Amino acid sequence: MLSHQLNTPITYLKGVGPQKAKILEEELSIKTYADLIEYFPFRYIDRTQFYKIKDLKNSLAEIQIVGVITEIRMVSQRRGKRLVASFEDQTGQMELVWFKKQKWIRENLKINAPYVIFGKLNFFNGQFSMIHPEMELYKEFKKDFNVKLQPVYSSTEKLTKNNLGNRFFNRMLKQLFTELQSPFQEILPQNIVEELKLISPSKAYFNIHFPQSNELLSKAQFRLKWEEFFFIQLQLVRKNLFHKHKIKSFKFKQIGDYFNTFYNNILPFELTNAQKKVLKQIRNDLGRTAHMNRLLQGDVGSGKTIVGFMSMLIALDNGFQTCMMAPTEILAKQHYQTIAEYCDQLGISISLLTGSTTAKQRKDIHQNLENGNLHILVGTHALIEDKVKFHNLGFAIIDEQHRFGVAQRAKLWKKNDLPPNVLVMTATPIPRTLAMSLYGDLDISVIDELPPGRKTVKTVHRYDANRLKVFQFLKNEISKGRQVYIVYPLIEESENFDYKDLMDGYESISREFPKPNYQISIVYGKMKPEDKAAEMQRFVNGETQIMVATTVIEVGVNIPNASVMVIESAERFGLSQLHQLRGRVGRGAEQSYCILMTGHKLSDDAKTRLQTMTQTNDGFQIAEVDLKLRDSGDLMGTQQSGLLNLKIADVVKDSSILESARHHAIRLLKKDPNLEKPEHTLLKKEFIKLTQDKFKWNYIS
Repeated sequence: MLSHQLNTPITYLKGVGPQKAKILEEELSIKTYADLIEYFPFRYIDRTQFYKIKDLKNSLAEIQIVGVITEIRMVSQRRGKRLVASFEDQTGQMELVWFKKQKWIRENLKINAPYVIFGKLNFFNGQFSMIHPEMELYKEFKKDFNVKLQPVYSSTEKLTKNNLGNRFFNRMLKQLFTELQSPFQEILPQNIVEELKLISPSKAYFNIHFPQSNELLSKAQFRLKWEEFFFIQLQLVRKNLFHKHKIKSFKFKQIGDYFNTFYNNILPFELTNAQKKVLKQIRNDLGRTAHMNRLLQGDVGSGKTIVGFMSMLIALDNGFQTCMMAPTEILAKQHYQTIAEYCDQLGISISLLTGSTTAKQRKDIHQNLENGNLHILVGTHALIEDKVKFHNLGFAIIDEQHRFGVAQRAKLWKKNDLPPNVLVMTATPIPRTLAMSLYGDLDISVIDELPPGRKTVKTVHRYDANRLKVFQFLKNEISKGRQVYIVYPLIEESENFDYKDLMDGYESISREFPKPNYQISIVYGKMKPEDKAAEMQRFVNGETQIMVATTVIEVGVNIPNASVMVIESAERFGLSQLHQLRGRVGRGAEQSYCILMTGHKLSDDAKTRLQTMTQTNDGFQIAEVDLKLRDSGDLMGTQQSGLLNLKIADVVKDSSILESARHHAIRLLKKDPNLEKPEHTLLKKEFIKLTQDKFKWNYIS
């Protein structure tokens, strides 16, 4: 816990002042002493090793030498002058060079005084030199405050321009620790501190900035990372427990005729073991008065919709209405068509409500919804309009919830006095560690197997040079009556990227697949919704054999007849996006293919992504690789935005620390859900403070 001293504005710290304080706030959001002390280094340079000038090699990068300056001179050059100092130790001589601030440097350099110099080594014309070295008098370097592991802090262009770099942060943090008297209090329960052998917060903060040894640095990092994860998990687990114990919803006491008739007589296939397991978890939840808030993860084609529908039947058996909300009209329509077929056989009333629904249809839907004659409503965000009033909404499914805002989802909960039980579905596989961080307040179910008989999509990587062979393969597939997707990353030509764009692609495809033998649809984001829907419908109806599109078809219609997905400039796509696009094919009985087209110049990351796609179809395995490639700073891309604002921990690299923190958060809250025990007083105080900081907690699902 940081004391009140650390709330002091940074402008009052000796050596900062109003001008630097303004830049620090603008660039790094550093406003107080606390912000500065929690601005952690991102790496460390080992300053334990010293070199002799005679041992220097051209291959060395950053090095450290002790020696003296014997001479200083100004040297004319084509533009201006440079300051050059002769630097010697007992074994040899080299040059130190400055191009900036020469007057100030010349006035402050001491001849024949021992210095420690540090920097990148240059070798030119048989002479070693160091440009703008970091320098410190040897007697200062030997003081206790200095460390042998030098911290390196992230910088920006503006910070560098204003000389607010490593040396500045080092100096300011020294000043801060000198000024502060016992600023840290232990807030973690003693049993946790002892069990995990955590060093004190004072030691941790000091050693993160001024590590006295590798061992102490490691202990400091563990302590601060663990604590950061612990408070996130406290918040998430507490929300989950609060949901279960405080928020009440409708209890579905029976499994009745709708469910049993469907399961025994109508369900056209055997459920997978994973589907049965998830249904059991949902049934248990719905049998309690506690509000259900469950996330259902399942790869493309794993059968989430049928599990969602059977869950709806449990609500109907207990006399409640249900709804399903999807992010796009295309997806809402797809869900409606899948479910409506079963509803007809069961005598269940179902309607679709989207932006395209006519005024007359809307009027009928609103009326039947309010009087209870309409059992299931499927739709887009049109479901949350104020005019839409349910008779008794007891169960709601949200598909791909990350595409809806918090306020939008909240509107759905307010359709009743009690919130409906909620099932959130996503086809975006989320690695376990990330799910613990993003959705730790939800109970999580996973469908981790595909229905039997479904053929794995064969994925291959082809270079542009193989394009004619690929075109011939597409013609062969079309001749068998199949359909093809061809997806491009860009809509118009970009000066920055040498990639195939949609319009160029459409023209070349049209030349290669001419009318009347072939018909082509085109779909992209900027099209009018009605034109987009018409083009999609032509493809759905089989009137066109080829769909040329951007990623708008990433989550789209279920077309079992589409057997080939060609992804142009595949190196431009992230792994999760490639996997989602591949999921558009492989939905029928025939063998399907995904062809990844690229140029020959590929980065190492792009090669890893392409290799991963050709080696596995497992969405969770792909998500793990994606997580490692992206790092936690840029994880979710367009799929799941607004990720964690972590200061020191990393959900990828520190997954074991995260699991430990979650384990202890669950254990503690089970014994003391409201943190009321005397030994948790300081913990509760810090917890309340952190949860009030909206910026820090804005990522909590």
